[in-house]
Amino acid sequence: MMLGGNLKDCNAEAYDLVLNGVEIGGGSIRIHNPEVQEKVFRLLGLTEEQVRTKFGFFVDAFKYGAPPHGGLAFGLDRVVATMEGEESIRDYIAFPKNTSASSPMDQCPSEVDLQQLQDIHISVQMPKTAEKK
Repeated sequence: MMLGGNLKDCNAEAYDLVLNGVEIGGGSIRIHNPEVQEKVFRLLGLTEEQVRTKFGFFVDAFKYGAPPHGGLAFGLDRVVATMEGEESIRDYIAFPKNTSASSPMDQCPSEVDLQQLQDIHISVQMPKTAEKK
């Protein structure tokens, strides 16, 4: 991976498995070298605090000997829904988020800072609250 030069020359080892136009699996080899991770986070303009807040669980995993992440993950829920002709996988999800719609493993959903939204050209407009009569 080239980190000091032209970012368009960087490559990823990533792949998807598609059935009838529906992605049913995919994978990639994730960055598992802490030095490379740090450089990429820096190139992305993330502070150490932002890295800790957003990716702490992932960065910490390598301190405890987690192996490189790579392989193919099938979305069995997507396979079954596709076979059944369903567009939504909601009824087929084996382990949905908990009843408060959050994921305890990665603290999702989490706050998104304004700069992230601006970077991807998303604006948020909150609805005006209805006045009480």
